[in-house]
Amino acid sequence: MNDSAASVMTGDTVETVMRDELAHGDALVGTIAPILRHLLTNDEHSVFSDEIIARVRGMMADIAFQLLDEQEQASGVEVSRSHDPARIDALVSGFVGHAGFLAHVHALALEWQLTERLQARLALDPVLSPLLQALIASSDPATSAAAVALLAAQARFAQSQRRMKLPVLELPGDLVHAALLTLRSHAGESEAEEASVVAAEAAIRARYDESRNRLGLMMRLVAGMGGGASAALAVTHAGAGLFLTALALASGQDRDMAVLATNEGQLARLALALRASGIKHAAIEEQFAALHPDISLPEGFDQLGSDRAAALLARSAVYPGV
Repeated sequence: MNDSAASVMTGDTVETVMRDELAHGDALVGTIAPILRHLLTNDEHSVFSDEIIARVRGMMADIAFQLLDEQEQASGVEVSRSHDPARIDALVSGFVGHAGFLAHVHALALEWQLTERLQARLALDPVLSPLLQALIASSDPATSAAAVALLAAQARFAQSQRRMKLPVLELPGDLVHAALLTLRSHAGESEAEEASVVAAEAAIRARYDESRNRLGLMMRLVAGMGGGASAALAVTHAGAGLFLTALALASGQDRDMAVLATNEGQLARLALALRASGIKHAAIEEQFAALHPDISLPEGFDQLGSDRAAALLARSAVYPGV
């Protein structure tokens, strides 16, 4: 994958090129978690004042804050909204040490970065995309209701990302569980504190419904489109969130990996994911024009079948791959 088109290749040689580029992307995937852990836990964090690092740490600290708020409320005391920084840091360290948690929060930060870039360059609304607008107007009441709920969830996501926050109930179910285990592991030894943690955990689990959070709503809407889901594979029509969900479903990847594929260091992964999704070569070129306008697909890429693209992806790294 270069800034200019490559020379004409045969089907075998373009597959070799894509396999080599994907291997390079896999090597980069393997470095992400260790580097993030270093940057997030280093005492001289201000030296690495990158937007993504700040956003990841902000979201994790916000989740820690919510858990401690919940624990205070469960203990029957007035929620202070002021917690010991050492407890916040301890919880954040626990989140950072969980590979899946770290990967997911990082992916959300990358998704928002992509959303802002598309808004700035293509004037794509970060909340209401043309596809979501069409789904809201659907004649099917269930589809329309789910789309309206997603509109509200996407608006909350945008507001939270601007504040570098993340509601704990917006996490996937396994990561809500991981967050609660982290809270439990950092509880004090007194019976009262242990009881408050147990009560806080029960309260959060009682409120949690993965099918109604933003990612769950996107998954439901894209899956419910059936054969029409190809419309969600056009990022300028679907918006970043629905596009990434559709790309993950159609290419058989985890959504966090689909987000990572849009990064400049993962261009081969993005091309293969789009090809594995079954869309035509011209549509793949359109997505690259929207996401990476300076990058051209190699000549001969259209000779690579969707089954071979899927096979290459299946043998590649899984994020987090460490």
